[in-house]
Amino acid sequence: MINYSIKFYTYWHMSSGLGAGADVDSVVIKDENGVPFIPGKTLKGLIREGAELLFGDRVDFIKSCFGEEGTILGDCHFSNGELTLDVQKELKKNAKLKKGLFHQIASTKIGDNGIAEEKSLREIEVVVPITLQATIKNCPESYKKMMIESLKTVKRMGLNRSRGLGRCDLVVKGDK
Repeated sequence: MINYSIKFYTYWHMSSGLGAGADVDSVVIKDENGVPFIPGKTLKGLIREGAELLFGDRVDFIKSCFGEEGTILGDCHFSNGELTLDVQKELKKNAKLKKGLFHQIASTKIGDNGIAEEKSLREIEVVVPITLQATIKNCPESYKKMMIESLKTVKRMGLNRSRGLGRCDLVVKGDK
């Protein structure tokens, strides 16, 4: 098993695909307790992208760990990125703490003339910089070093990552 943390340095937004009425155009994905998380499927895709960049010629590694879309399941299981259980328990007890995890930011489209375009104001819910925990189970021992190197390629995730949101590092526990 590979245990790693996802350390965010900036606000981040992993979209739920939902809005919050007139207040927010897009809210972050949350678990049943209202706590933000990153789906394992999303993490798998980001890590796979890094693996293909670094080890694209190693088809055996890619197929074995990640599978082939629509035909073969990979051996590795990617958990959701979540807050530690201790932090989740504290958040469950204290609604004010939970509210403090989220902010709203607004943006607008600027036209060619340098002026904001009409009806382009958008507000999104973002999560403050925090650290989440995740695991990769069933990674074949012969591919662990490559998987760890692939993890390290992920530097941004979520909405507006090309505009400064979601800057992060994936850090393997015990890896120096």
